[in-house]
Amino acid sequence: MAIKISFLGAAHSVTGSRYLVEANDTRILVDCGLHQERELRDRDWAPFPVDPKSIHAVLLTHPHLDHCGFIPKLARDGFHRSVFCTSATKEIAKILLLDSASLLMEDAAIKLKRHQKEGRKGPYPEIPLYDLDNVENCLPLFKKTTYGKPVAVARGMEASFFDAGHTLGSASICLKIKQEQGEKTILFSGDLGRRGKPILMDPTMFKQADYVVIESTYGDRLLEPSDNMVPELAKYINQTVGAGGNIVIPSFALERSQEILYYLNQLLMENAIPHLMVLVDSPMAISITDVFRRHQELMDEETLSLIKNGHSPFSFPGLNMIQTTDQSKAINHIKGSVIVIAGSGMCTGGRIKHHLVSNISRPDSSIIFVGYQAAGTLGREIVDGASEVRIFGQQYPVKAKVVYLRSFSGHADRDNLLAWIMNLKSKPRHVFVTHGDDIVTESFATFLREKTGWEVSAPHYKEEYILD
Repeated sequence: MAIKISFLGAAHSVTGSRYLVEANDTRILVDCGLHQERELRDRDWAPFPVDPKSIHAVLLTHPHLDHCGFIPKLARDGFHRSVFCTSATKEIAKILLLDSASLLMEDAAIKLKRHQKEGRKGPYPEIPLYDLDNVENCLPLFKKTTYGKPVAVARGMEASFFDAGHTLGSASICLKIKQEQGEKTILFSGDLGRRGKPILMDPTMFKQADYVVIESTYGDRLLEPSDNMVPELAKYINQTVGAGGNIVIPSFALERSQEILYYLNQLLMENAIPHLMVLVDSPMAISITDVFRRHQELMDEETLSLIKNGHSPFSFPGLNMIQTTDQSKAINHIKGSVIVIAGSGMCTGGRIKHHLVSNISRPDSSIIFVGYQAAGTLGREIVDGASEVRIFGQQYPVKAKVVYLRSFSGHADRDNLLAWIMNLKSKPRHVFVTHGDDIVTESFATFLREKTGWEVSAPHYKEEYILD
């Protein structure tokens, strides 16, 4: 029986990663993510292209919602077998999926109330895509794997997980398929991290694969060296403290918040910035930071050395983890400058909005963005130079200093991606470029063809390939 791979998401788009592999009369899914682009969300509501009951396993590269956020719905619709992932991914996925369900339920309730008031119906049902019960019901399906240890996932299919350096416990997956005519290997990059990032190990390099599925999020650009971020961050903190204002950092709960803590710890150790209070005002970021504390075996030598010598980036002097709403409100009554790290990273919700209300119209304060700001978000409005923004239904003039540190990125850039795939010692039969928008995907696919002379495709949604 031939091997078939179908691209059911992250095909000429940056979210919704879902790759269906069929062989030996079995089906497995590599990643099972939500489509987060507004124009693609109907794909999450549509019937799944194959019967979820017929899927023998899900292999999960990491816990970002565009890779795992569809699992509760797949399980609700009939999938009942194992979701294989690393231990850290399992723990973080639980946190993110429960939060996702809460937001979906809240959004559905708001939409229903608004539509009833307006006497109309929306394009989707006024119910959540899934709820908290759906998440709780799917969590027992998650099975822990260990880096480098093969695990049987379906008939004649064996998967091995290797560190991808993107998030704590993230993985590239090597899938071996055994058939009468021989064995074939499909290598899924997952989301690859940048080499030299703090806290995490560098992505694992591979020597052989028959087929490769590689992400291309930043496949059309080169990112500034990470080393540039630290002096830039210090400069803006010092300027703001000199002016008497606060430093407000909108940040994603997973990886980016922990990375910011790493750099702030470094600057404080070097006395490069004043010893301010650092307030993490994000219950989800706090929970994820606890997972980091429990998984030191996944950290690089530099971070382990800091922890061993009593300089952990997750528990340094002046660091305060803000749990309750009352504690969050009290931040705005602190005299003197403070550093506030809060979610959401694009300012679309969460406690960051309250801190923006208190600081965005203060010329002495700074808003420092450290992550991508999607079109249509409040964060994007601010970084694009809006003179006034709407928060909680009121208009606020933007008088704070707005800084966008673009060097922060959890994704490999074009040269990192090229180095990763060029480490292969033999030519793969085919390379599939995914997880990027139209322009980026095609650009990186063309770049790879020109550099290597290999067969490279950029699959479209629902496109199928027979792997000879």
